[in-house]
Amino acid sequence: MKVTLSALDTCETSFTPLVVIELAQDVKEETKEWLKNRIIAKKKDGGAQLLFRPLLNKYEKETLENQNLYLVGASNIRLLLGAEALGLVKECNDNTMRAFTYGTRQNFKGFGDDNDDFLTMAECQFIIKHELENLRARDEKMIPGYPQAKLYPGKSLLRRLITSGIVIQMFPLHDNEALKKLEDTWYTRLTLKYQPIDNIRGYFGETIALYFGFLEYFTFALIPMAIIGLPYYMFVWEDYDKYVIFALFNLIWSTVILEVWKRGCATMAYRWGTLVMKRQFEEPRPGYHGVLGINPVTGREEPLYPSYKRQMRIYLVSLPFVCLCLYFCLYVMMIYFDMEDWALQLHENSESEWTSVLLYVPSIIYAIVIEIMNRLYRYAAEFLTSWENHRLESAYQNHLILKVLVFDFLNCFASLFYIAFVLRDMKLLRQSLATLLITSQILNQIVESLLPYWLQKKHGVQVKRKVQALKADIDVTLCEQVILEKEMGTYLGTFDDYLELFLQFGYVSLFSCVYPLAAAFAVLNNFTEINSDALKMCRVFKRPFSEPSASIGIWQLAFETMSVISVVTNCALIGMSPQVNAIFPDSKVDLILIVVAVEHALLALKFILAFAIPDKPRHIQMKLARLEFESLEALKQQQLKLAVENLKEEAGVCGKE
Repeated sequence: MKVTLSALDTCETSFTPLVVIELAQDVKEETKEWLKNRIIAKKKDGGAQLLFRPLLNKYEKETLENQNLYLVGASNIRLLLGAEALGLVKECNDNTMRAFTYGTRQNFKGFGDDNDDFLTMAECQFIIKHELENLRARDEKMIPGYPQAKLYPGKSLLRRLITSGIVIQMFPLHDNEALKKLEDTWYTRLTLKYQPIDNIRGYFGETIALYFGFLEYFTFALIPMAIIGLPYYMFVWEDYDKYVIFALFNLIWSTVILEVWKRGCATMAYRWGTLVMKRQFEEPRPGYHGVLGINPVTGREEPLYPSYKRQMRIYLVSLPFVCLCLYFCLYVMMIYFDMEDWALQLHENSESEWTSVLLYVPSIIYAIVIEIMNRLYRYAAEFLTSWENHRLESAYQNHLILKVLVFDFLNCFASLFYIAFVLRDMKLLRQSLATLLITSQILNQIVESLLPYWLQKKHGVQVKRKVQALKADIDVTLCEQVILEKEMGTYLGTFDDYLELFLQFGYVSLFSCVYPLAAAFAVLNNFTEINSDALKMCRVFKRPFSEPSASIGIWQLAFETMSVISVVTNCALIGMSPQVNAIFPDSKVDLILIVVAVEHALLALKFILAFAIPDKPRHIQMKLARLEFESLEALKQQQLKLAVENLKEEAGVCGKE
């Protein structure tokens, strides 16, 4: 018998809470009742058919400053049907990966009617998030109790509630027992070992797991560069002709590691089911607005916004603003060089220990200013990109990443390019590169993890005191957990984490033949970064909702672009070395032509390597091809069955005649 959503019961009073919704303190009772009814109502009536209850009763709310906190969960059958609707891919008993269907549930590995662990908690929370976000208005013209909060058919209720200030936030709960097990195998024991990537994926989802997988892979990939760079730093500091071998190794290394990562990423994504997961038509992003109309592709009613208006905003406002910011960061760079000249002159006039230390002060100040400017620009870029009114979340992210990467690249590396190719001061280049790299790493560790962790621990003590004032007959542990987690910071995604690795990759690859020790510092930083980022995910921020992902997305292209730029930079630096210039004392044109020819040859070698190394291992390609073949065969069988049924109907009609 086929189970339908309409047959499910949503009146359970006791359930496992998965998601928390916090309402504003002054929300009207009729609004709360309307929201509850829409969440628990059957799908055919426009509801989400989920389980819903308040965290605290009236007395307990008064004790804890009238907390408007509500718990959302779902029955096991409801979650399984939600997994089918989302097209989640699970492993079958024959070791293949297929989209889950409730009708064929017994064919999937690990499934049992009495087994509630078939879906991970992260997958369950993702299903609930999807159902809540797809609660849409039907006949309502406004949110009950709030005439100013207008609604129209098809409008996302959750997005309207958030923009109207009725819903403060929605977040998934941690599983303290599973989290403790994950921490024990992840970061609490400081030993050199691989991360439990599959466990991270099971708890946080594929997007977070791929970031930590890439961080670990990149760290181990840096070790050969660090090992080879150490003897160059110690023995052949000024012999630039010997750096040709090191630079050539760097160029091949940067290409190979990125191509090998794509193969490893494809293997992980296939094992997790996201590589074969079908992408649904993307819904409009929460901030998208426009005149209500009909989408010509889906036929759904949604806001429409002319593309020419978006293009005008991009080219007439966003682009000039970005150019102005780039000019400002170049202006700040010139101030830094004035400070360098001042410190150098002071040291030459009165050489002493403190003036020797003073030589590093301008670089340290500039590194701190760079970090501040990067963060301030990030807020401006987010505001501008949101104001451009992109319909899709993917388009929003692409435009935001492009804005931030252009600014951060110029802000972080412009001074190094100026020193290398205008001033041609290799000693200052080494000093500036080392200072920028080390200072940025220390600041990131403090700002991203250590400071938030200390603040969170301090806040946790205050929450415990409040919760202990509650009556003894309630679940104090759950109340304490929810109230503590609601005050945690919100993890805004892997953008900043990938950006940090991207800039680090630039420091290592762009000027490797001048400062080969950069890779060693990057390795040391990343070993601590793995633990600090793990601490941040587990104890500092709210648990993020799981998001299916099959790759690191546009960041793969960003890293590959940086590796191409590194070819040009390293070839130019080698061509500028005194030893290479001595070979062509009379004709600089010949030198330039040879450097350009070598640079083109190395670029050709990079592209040949990228083409020769397949993005997916052969066994993954075969499995994907097999799945595609079976899908085509199933479609043929279905079409043949329909054709036979039509022939029978036609034959029956002819017989009656």
